[in-house]
Amino acid sequence: MRKFLAFLLLITATVSAQIERVEPPFWYSGMKNPELQILFYGKHIGKYDVSASDGTLIKNVVKTENPNYVFVTIDTENIEPSTITFSFKSGKKTAFTQKYELRARRQHSAFRESFTSADLIYLIMPDRFANGNPNNDNTPDTTEKVNRAHQDGRHGGDIQGIINNLDYIKELGATAIWNTPLNEDNDPRGSYHGYGQSDVYKIDPRYGTNDDYLKLSSELHKRDMKLIMDYVTNHWGKHWTFDDMPTYDWLHQFPGYAQTNYRMTTQFDTNASDIDTKMCVDGWFVKSMPDLNQSNPLMLNYLIQNAIWWIEYADLDGFRVDTYSYNDKHAISKWTKAITDEYPNFNIAGEVWMHDQAQMAYWQKDSKIGAIQSYNSYLPTVMDFTLHNAIGVMFNETESTWNKGMIHAYENFANDFLYPDINNIMVFAENHDTARINEIYPDFNKYKLAMSLIATVRGIPQIYYGSEIGMKGSKEKGDGDIRRDFPGGWPNDQNNAFTHQGRTAEQQQYFEFSSKLFNWRKTNSAIHNGKTTQYVPQDNVYVYFRYNSEKTVMVIINNSTKNQTLNTDRFAQNIKNFKSGTDVISGKTVNLSDLTIEASSAMIVELK
Repeated sequence: MRKFLAFLLLITATVSAQIERVEPPFWYSGMKNPELQILFYGKHIGKYDVSASDGTLIKNVVKTENPNYVFVTIDTENIEPSTITFSFKSGKKTAFTQKYELRARRQHSAFRESFTSADLIYLIMPDRFANGNPNNDNTPDTTEKVNRAHQDGRHGGDIQGIINNLDYIKELGATAIWNTPLNEDNDPRGSYHGYGQSDVYKIDPRYGTNDDYLKLSSELHKRDMKLIMDYVTNHWGKHWTFDDMPTYDWLHQFPGYAQTNYRMTTQFDTNASDIDTKMCVDGWFVKSMPDLNQSNPLMLNYLIQNAIWWIEYADLDGFRVDTYSYNDKHAISKWTKAITDEYPNFNIAGEVWMHDQAQMAYWQKDSKIGAIQSYNSYLPTVMDFTLHNAIGVMFNETESTWNKGMIHAYENFANDFLYPDINNIMVFAENHDTARINEIYPDFNKYKLAMSLIATVRGIPQIYYGSEIGMKGSKEKGDGDIRRDFPGGWPNDQNNAFTHQGRTAEQQQYFEFSSKLFNWRKTNSAIHNGKTTQYVPQDNVYVYFRYNSEKTVMVIINNSTKNQTLNTDRFAQNIKNFKSGTDVISGKTVNLSDLTIEASSAMIVELK
């Protein structure tokens, strides 16, 4: 009887010590950085010693104050794709084992190409784009259910809906898509935006499966298009670790919650107080999004490996990183460098939502401004929020003055010298957090002005789903209003704007212009990587040239309410011996000696 009880106790101890989670769930052989830190989670597993089979070198084992975690670092150098067995022992006896797979990488994975200034990025809010699989609208393992009647509820859009409409996006002229986060977000409300993630190794089941995400990647690549993941390093939502954290400082604690002051300038302000800097970096973005402590080496390594895992697993072409400048700046620099060291051509666009070019330039890789403080973020691309700000006001300023009208654009580009890599700037008129451009400017002509600018200036243009068919949305009415459902994404929609025959006359007008403009952009190397010469606006007419050794493009934006005839002698520096050109939208020949442009219109001319 005594032996039987002892056997029962042994069985109970063994079962209770089984591994509940392993992250990363698998890894890849042949990585440039051969060190891999594996998180094992299970009840009281910290009491066991860990060894690995087949001569795998364990470089480090970290046991935290929480006995339910063990972090094991192994050296994968020269290990072929295989399965490693980890043994968890008490004394000489093995209590249980855990198998771990090293997979083969894709060919040339390390040198994958990424998005560049030759691309046009199409930003999608997946829940609001198209419902391709109504069967996954609600799932038993997620809390919030579909409620399309509520502007802030889940509406049912998913990965299959995006796949179904990739040909539409390609027809528009976009070459890459950026989806707001698709990983599981199990918050009880507002989960559709995806920024409060609960499992960063799993696609939210209401969007589909990990395999569906792989299919999206594959279908894009078949069309010579790219997939950009929206990655969040600053915060999570109801993440599974928060109920049983590995360390107290896994999160920023005060203890518990304190909100950020949103003052990102404290990251480099030499006069900033310590408390203000701390509240910016360590404060929570909102109460439902606990702030991650990237200065904890275990957390930082977790985030680095998770990002690399997704690149390798889903064959990604780039990241857009949310709230980049709220992170611990030294830790996020290490995160970014670790990824670009592994993938030298991989582009990462960071959200640095600031309103001064010097402050934004601080965050770009190899910034001379950052170097003043011996800081390098290693971030290839920053987002041009000052241009966004200018676009939001200048087309309503039809009477030019010293500081109104098109001078906003001129002054923005006058500060380009601050950026170390001016082609790696994301330019946009709107995104999922701002008022829609067609709400600010209900006039189709002003939409054309804004898009003509976005499509022809330096940098990487990004457009927002639905604006190309005239969709509106007011920030004042709430985020849900600027994230409306794309018409035709649901079976019972009044019209299907994904197809020519399904669009209204107004939607078709917007789409025809957008498609012609963006498809032309694909073909013009001067726009992709050429130089810029701009001329001070006169009478609210802004003229600039994009050019390289092969092509010259003249852009004229007339933001006045009058037709304007230009004296082109002023532009002799760029016109040189050119006599005429082709208007890329109308296809008409333009005589450069007698150039008149209509009121509230743009002209993009390829010089001949």
